[in-house]
Amino acid sequence: MLTELSKGIFVDKFEIVRSLLMDDRSVRRFNGRAEVGYTIAANLVGLVRWCASGRNAQPLKYAVITAPEERALLFPALKWAGYYTDWDGPEPDERPTAYLVQYLDTEIAANCLCDDGLQLQAITLGATALGLGCCIIKSFNAETVKEVCGLAGNERFKPLYVVALGYPKEKVRVVDMPSGTDTDFKYYRDADDTQVVPKRPVYDLLIHRGFKG
Repeated sequence: MLTELSKGIFVDKFEIVRSLLMDDRSVRRFNGRAEVGYTIAANLVGLVRWCASGRNAQPLKYAVITAPEERALLFPALKWAGYYTDWDGPEPDERPTAYLVQYLDTEIAANCLCDDGLQLQAITLGATALGLGCCIIKSFNAETVKEVCGLAGNERFKPLYVVALGYPKEKVRVVDMPSGTDTDFKYYRDADDTQVVPKRPVYDLLIHRGFKG
């Protein structure tokens, strides 16, 4: 049986995790003058060592992009926000100052199972804890990304995601979706130019709620 003291410790840890998750929002506009150095980016990659891994194969690898000339080459290969159809991405002074490119090493495994999402969440939570913002990007020109990373023509490494990193320049607000709504989930910007992200209430996530007798 847990003592009251140990219960308190576990609750504190739970609240830390919840707080980080609540603050861990996608950011698409950054302070372009505030550099994220290689060491910080590499330390974020270091967090993924502690993630669970399907079959414990650990087949994911990362390229760290921090040099301004490499960032300039990478940026045009990225597509930023599917719901903002009239927006081509952040302005030059609002662009990320670092990127992580997640690759599948196909010589280790042909399928990473759930590793990609687990590791991306670890990276973004770590970045949030450091006061950084992230945007996980799935839509990009794979050949350009590989070329910037020095992997052009290399079939061993398959790019899965690009994580944009920087110090946030925009505000993000989470709102509750109306209970029972299945379609009203698109993020948007309000009249104050704050990004608004709807989230389903917890009881809409539970299919079987257990015996209540």
